[in-house]
Amino acid sequence: MEKHLHIVCLDVPYPPDYGGVFDLFWKLKYLKQQGVKIILHCFEYGRGQQPALQSLCEHVYYYKRKRGIMSLSFRVPYIVRSRVDRELVKNLQCDQHPILLEGTHCTWLLWKNIFPDRKVLLRLHNMEADYYRQLWKNTNSFLKKKYYGHESRLLSRYEPAVISKASIVLTVTEKDAVKCKQIAGIKQVQYLPVFTGWNKVTAQTGTGNYCLYHGNLSVDENEAAAMWLIQSVFAGLDIPLKIAGKNPSQKLEAAAAFYAHIELIRNPDEKQMERLITDAHINLLPSFSSTGIKLKLLHALFCGRYCIANTLMTQGTEVKPACVLAENEREFQAQIENIFHQPFTNQQITLRQQLLDRYYNNQAGTALLIKHI
Repeated sequence: MEKHLHIVCLDVPYPPDYGGVFDLFWKLKYLKQQGVKIILHCFEYGRGQQPALQSLCEHVYYYKRKRGIMSLSFRVPYIVRSRVDRELVKNLQCDQHPILLEGTHCTWLLWKNIFPDRKVLLRLHNMEADYYRQLWKNTNSFLKKKYYGHESRLLSRYEPAVISKASIVLTVTEKDAVKCKQIAGIKQVQYLPVFTGWNKVTAQTGTGNYCLYHGNLSVDENEAAAMWLIQSVFAGLDIPLKIAGKNPSQKLEAAAAFYAHIELIRNPDEKQMERLITDAHINLLPSFSSTGIKLKLLHALFCGRYCIANTLMTQGTEVKPACVLAENEREFQAQIENIFHQPFTNQQITLRQQLLDRYYNNQAGTALLIKHI
């Protein structure tokens, strides 16, 4: 019997070039491979309509996200209210197929209880109240602090209400699954690992001649991590560091330019980023928050050599044994110096493949999702 599924996305899931849409895009591909007929609904606010999605879906609908002051509220979080669309409701009412809502962002349908007799699955990308609280903590901008704080307070009340209305909640970490059960008092919660384009470890043996930090550098947390590596870790080392990512600030560019052994690579394309991750001897993965799953961690583990991470980066995952752990600048410096001249071996690749096969298997995740629809 054919399976049909409506998927409502917070953004246009192509190209898969940032964490928020990565899981969405690969989920479409694997469901398509298993014969699921997908009706895709996505909110568009800058990425444009993408013809590549037509080959993965039966139909693709686009809705404009309503950004700006009119979407601010004292009851509903901005990330939700800016994605309210009556046309979406009409399109979903055309049949009785199950609905998968991607992220708290798309849960207005649950909040209003529009489909009480329909199977509605909720895929949580984060516990958003915690995520916005950590954004509040990590930004120095007064206006951003006000916004993040307000959004976090709204989400702390909103999330339990909508989580409890879903037919089943699918989380990206075991930790989030436990928290869902605690805050909403529901049993229908399932941990479903993030979907990726990686099925095989492609790390190279031998040695590289630099360390790498990569990420979207316009995100406050990522900029803070890059600044910390420059000023607190590599200022006291003579080992080369490359920092690569989207839209670095002038402040970050100036900080990197101060040191001859630190290079900032602005807006690398996909091939260049892949090469940077593969060729690095050490991928550096410090994090100042523990929400969700950090896709840059999985990217580095599948494609790179050594990975040095802190507990906040690995929390909620099962990949800690594949990482070298360090918690502060002294530990990062010591671990970098310790392994920078140690070759990466075939044995390490084999052990990493076994670990990732066990916990981040795309085929097993697809089968689990299909079971629920």
